[in-house]
Amino acid sequence: MPAPHLLVQTAYAELLERCAADAFGEPFGEIGGFVSKAVRGKRYWYFQEPNAQGARTQKYVGPETPELLERIAHHKQARSSEKERRALVSTLVRSFRMPRPIPQIGDIVAALAQVGIFRLRAVLVGTVAYQTYPAMLGTMLPAAMLQTGDVDIAQFANISVAVEECTPPILDTLREIDKTFRAVPRASGGGRATSYMAANRFRVDFLTPNEGPDTSEPKMLPALQTDAEPLRFLDFLIHDPEQAVVLHNAGILVNVPAPSRFAVHKLIVSQRRRIGSAKRDKDIRQAQALIDILLQKQPGDFARAWREAHDRGKAWRRLLLQGLDQLPFTTRDEVLKALQESRSIIPGLDLKFADSRPAWVQTGVGHDVSFVGQTRAGAVDCRIQDLALADHFGGTDDTDRAACLTAFNRHRFQIERIMRLKFLYWPVDQSRAVKIRTDDVPRLLHELEAQSARASPRAE
Repeated sequence: MPAPHLLVQTAYAELLERCAADAFGEPFGEIGGFVSKAVRGKRYWYFQEPNAQGARTQKYVGPETPELLERIAHHKQARSSEKERRALVSTLVRSFRMPRPIPQIGDIVAALAQVGIFRLRAVLVGTVAYQTYPAMLGTMLPAAMLQTGDVDIAQFANISVAVEECTPPILDTLREIDKTFRAVPRASGGGRATSYMAANRFRVDFLTPNEGPDTSEPKMLPALQTDAEPLRFLDFLIHDPEQAVVLHNAGILVNVPAPSRFAVHKLIVSQRRRIGSAKRDKDIRQAQALIDILLQKQPGDFARAWREAHDRGKAWRRLLLQGLDQLPFTTRDEVLKALQESRSIIPGLDLKFADSRPAWVQTGVGHDVSFVGQTRAGAVDCRIQDLALADHFGGTDDTDRAACLTAFNRHRFQIERIMRLKFLYWPVDQSRAVKIRTDDVPRLLHELEAQSARASPRAE
């Protein structure tokens, strides 16, 4: 029998395919046809149909991809499968306990999808997007990280202009769901609204990347007929989004950030929030939960997203590494292992030693002398192989406890120095632990000598 996560992913894949087929067919009627335009070397598709006056109108379909061409070819045969979709949603929610939004949030997302914002390349971000990842990845995420009363929608301003189509005014759409929705004027920006709130405090926020100088001035998204708040780093998050299904009613087809981009983005933006704030803590916890899964299921995607963010400049690297340092010890080390990086990339990280009593520990093939190191994230189990003590530090017999402990105590300062060097500068071997084997010692001593020479002032 397949593992449960495979069953989840199979059911979700079928739901996604059905939702995508149905969503593609809904805006495009039986009368009309698809036409393409070449814009700056790329091809985009539109659906052209006559209006009541006999003139031709066009609806934006999307950039050309093999999948889009296949859907266009089979458009006439597409039929709604709402009953089957509801059954799949029920299976995912009831049998596999995949998360669904609270009904009011689901209704809001459904209304926005119905008027076409996701077809016009808007992206669902924030916690409602995060709720789609368990089914997408075939695994559970902590329930506390899935709760929200907000819907966050993002779109590139240049895309909003380029699609050459618009939805009804956002406030009109929201008031069809709840008549108490109102625009929330910004204190700055001349009273323009980027957010909408209902009497029950449910909120819809519109965002757009701030790719130029920092500004709080709202930007117009003409395709959505609303202003949006410009945010730094958002361009990374919503670049190349993925289709997903919100598990509400018969399923809602949306665009969401790739999970790897979501996790990396959370590490970055967490460091721009006030220390101790609930949003900062939530960012870190969401990033950790997602990273733990991605390192098992999509390590290559995570590594590529990390490298892209890391290579965007000093400010990006600083925030990214500060965010990494906030993760639990084990998750942080697993990230470094996946990236094939050493702990030395973490700013300010160090390994220090107190005068702890060494212990004689039996292993599968011999013994280690174990002692405790300390970092700001907690204790580290530091060990040196008995054979290493016998071969390099005067322990005449690697099976003799007293001889090994005597050798360790006699050379402890030097052993601690090479232990620190391996912990910080060598590839991560295991989390919360570092061990020196006999074959490591010559290289470590050589590196220690070279490090000391670089630190010493040159002779006149």
